[in-house]
Amino acid sequence: MAFDEGLAERIRDVLVKTPRITERRMFGGVAFLADGHMFVGLIGDVLMARVGPEYYAAALERKYVREMDFTGRPMKGYVYVDSPGIAGDEELEEWIMRCRAFVKTLPPKHENEPVPRVKKAKRTKARSKTR
Repeated sequence: MAFDEGLAERIRDVLVKTPRITERRMFGGVAFLADGHMFVGLIGDVLMARVGPEYYAAALERKYVREMDFTGRPMKGYVYVDSPGIAGDEELEEWIMRCRAFVKTLPPKHENEPVPRVKKAKRTKARSKTR
């Protein structure tokens, strides 16, 4: 799925003076990351907004906002904002800054650092006492 390049440019304009922002193609669209954390993105003309758990319920009460169910299940802390909800520059900037503020509370990710693997406990077979 393609994304609205004009809307992506509007997001870039809001973020032009924001340090440590990267852009990455993902989810069939584009995502904007701060310190390695995705905070907003686009799929088509729909904004993916990472509002965090504290603002999640309030965000869902807003007009043109719905659960982000990209995987088929709602993702807590993430919402979709349909295009009428971000038609104006003020609305778009409000969403971007709210999401940016949330990810600022998270520890930075080190993009080139390998993710540690969790060792699985070994399964032991129960041996039968019958011979």
